[in-house]
Amino acid sequence: MNGKVTTDHLRRNAYLYVRQSSLHQVNDNRESTARQYDLRRRAQALGWKDEQIVIIDEDLGLSGTSGSPRSGFQRLVAQVGLGYAGVVMGLEVSRFARSSTDWHRLLEICALADTLILDEDGIYDPSYFNDRLLLGLKGTMSEAEMHVLKARLLGGQINKARRGELWLKPPIGYIYDCLQQMVLDPDEQIRRTVQLVFETFRRIGSAEGVVRHFAAEGILFPRRLSTGPRAGEVVFVPLEHSRVLQLLHNPRYAGAYVYGRTRQHKVIVGTSARYRKLPREEWKVFIPKNHPGYISWEEFESNQAKLLANAAGYGWDRRKSPAREGVALLQGIVVCGRCGRRMRVQYHTQKGRRIPTYICVREAIQKGVPACQIILGTGVDETVSQAALEAVTPSSVDLALEVFEELRARKAEIDRLHHAQVERARQEAEFAQRQYMLVRPENRLVADTLERKWNEKLRKLAEAEQEYNRASKSDAYTVSSEDKQRIQSLVTDLPRVWNDPRTPPRERKRMLRLLVEDVTLVREKVIQIKIRWKGGATTQMERPLPLNAADLRRTPEATVEMVRALTTEQTDAQMAKTLNARRLRTGTGMVFTATSVKRIRLAYGIESLVEHLRRLGWLTATEIASLLHVHPATAKRFAKEGVLRAVRADDRGQILYEPLQGPLPRGHQGKRYRDRCVYPKLATHIRNEVQ
Repeated sequence: MNGKVTTDHLRRNAYLYVRQSSLHQVNDNRESTARQYDLRRRAQALGWKDEQIVIIDEDLGLSGTSGSPRSGFQRLVAQVGLGYAGVVMGLEVSRFARSSTDWHRLLEICALADTLILDEDGIYDPSYFNDRLLLGLKGTMSEAEMHVLKARLLGGQINKARRGELWLKPPIGYIYDCLQQMVLDPDEQIRRTVQLVFETFRRIGSAEGVVRHFAAEGILFPRRLSTGPRAGEVVFVPLEHSRVLQLLHNPRYAGAYVYGRTRQHKVIVGTSARYRKLPREEWKVFIPKNHPGYISWEEFESNQAKLLANAAGYGWDRRKSPAREGVALLQGIVVCGRCGRRMRVQYHTQKGRRIPTYICVREAIQKGVPACQIILGTGVDETVSQAALEAVTPSSVDLALEVFEELRARKAEIDRLHHAQVERARQEAEFAQRQYMLVRPENRLVADTLERKWNEKLRKLAEAEQEYNRASKSDAYTVSSEDKQRIQSLVTDLPRVWNDPRTPPRERKRMLRLLVEDVTLVREKVIQIKIRWKGGATTQMERPLPLNAADLRRTPEATVEMVRALTTEQTDAQMAKTLNARRLRTGTGMVFTATSVKRIRLAYGIESLVEHLRRLGWLTATEIASLLHVHPATAKRFAKEGVLRAVRADDRGQILYEPLQGPLPRGHQGKRYRDRCVYPKLATHIRNEVQ
């Protein structure tokens, strides 16, 4: 018996830990596995009974770089910590762990529980300094060995990838030729189906829209099996959203050879490791135009920008709500352009009218921060309404009919794909028939199997033909001249129904949702409005910000300019009459008065008629009388008789006189009052005679 093994160790169990790094090693390196199992003889030789030896081999095929996903290693550590293990056995240190963290944690627990460690070289007691030092060096060397091997292998891969010669699994739609060059798949159905994915995304601009289009048209997408007995075979299955994203995000479809675009440091989340994608500038290898592409590199970058813009459009907060009774036209389809969430509607009453306001408060509710955006809805609703009515015009209807003809051409392409599916099913049925016909009659079991396979292929052929006939009948509709006239008549009916005050708001919303998918709003210096139509097209518009409370009560700029022009000729009262005659109103909606006009002048620094004339040199009555050396009343009489030009410059009757030009008028000397006679005097030389 070894001197380190005591009776206390022998009373506890002996745990044998068996591990291989991959399933390939389990299948091919069987001798190494046998050597690990053979360590139980060492335990028996040291004194442990056969029933005390516990073998933990559930980690076969798992890497030892981390202990979190290895349930066997975790169970071993737990048994040691509970004091059930007298010895822990492994062929070498690298079998336990390739990470110094996991290895030293096991050593610490073994030292605390007085558990021995046994490998092919000997037996160790972690509580002894020398044994612990030796085991620690072995663990460090095991980790370093793993690092060197990994660096050597990765270095060779990267060096080969930089030349574009590293073999990578070709995506669907590509194969390797005899010269190991990646070329387009010669199968026309596979090639056309992949091309249709990119054409549909180019037209719709949404990965989900591509999936809906394939599902509506009944088009299946090819998939090459990589595992199982049918590895390498191509099957056609319904297109999924994840598959569309894989195609759109894969730069190899743009003809580029890339390597290392998803390699990143591991981020341990629970029991799984996640890898974050690297930005393009950090890709290890990028060789453009390395092989034929389905799209150009410029289109690939455009697709990435579209996908990034669409990413914020999918989430629980972007779900639509049904049209309701409120007057908010965009209720349920308005989206915040900053955070990507759906905006809510609030109403307030102004002068007896319900005014909608679109508000994004999801972040404010969750975190107590200010609302993301608050946008008054009246102006936005009017802009969107106008855009919707303009979209349904005679020219747009004619354009829609042209688009319909283009859609017919696309339907023809889809029909060819359906026909290719039928032809493939017919070829598979004929191949199964030939296999059945070539089997010998005495091989009944084989014949029965081939017969069932033949019947299965015939059933699939019948389904494919039935689906093809159904799609052909549904797509056979054409637009007649009568249909075109009925469609064009809707152009005049829609604005009439839309503007009819008897049309309920809910019906307007339903009509709008037939045309518009959603509306995105961004409030900055102006309100940016982005309308996404049902067909995938977008329209961007801008609208000025709504006026605040002060601006709402402020006199319009045009009215102010009119006051500025009239003040050189009219008094405040006269200007009020002129403005009212032109049906203009103040900022508060009231008629103009001399006082309101005066307030406008004072607010905008506009001089009055008196100030204007005085600045031009016009004189008051006192000043003109002093200049003429007459009484002010005489000056007024001169103005009344037309000798002087004068105007009433304000509403109090103040008179201003034009500056004198030419010879000055003169006043005549009059008599004193007492010298004036009311009756003429009689002549003294006339006698009073009676005739």
